Amino acid sequence: MPVYDYLCGRCGPFTEMRPMADCDLPHQCPKCAKLAPRAFLTAPYCAAMPAERRLAHAANERSAAAPRVQSDLKMAHGAGCGCCAGKSLGTAKRAGNGAKVFPGRRPWMISH
Repeated sequence: MPVYDYLCGRCGPFTEMRPMADCDLPHQCPKCAKLAPRAFLTAPYCAAMPAERRLAHAANERSAAAPRVQSDLKMAHGAGCGCCAGKSLGTAKRAGNGAKVFPGRRPWMISH
């Protein structure tokens, strides 16, 4: 239920929690019992959260009913996709010391 501000002519401002259907109706002052009209005294509360958290919540909401699985990604990117479908590294070559190397591919990769 939302919280609304009211302004009593005798006692001053007060807030009450009321149903949205009653938002425009006056409310009884808790101190003097006189009917007080609704007043707009404070700005609406707009909660902000970091972008990372907002994106994480959005991803959780999207995957709540049917989470994405690895097989869905393969179909989306096609056969031989390097990001999700074990892309071939090409023909392996041997260095002078016998170690396998893949020219033009991931120089940091250690092979077995």
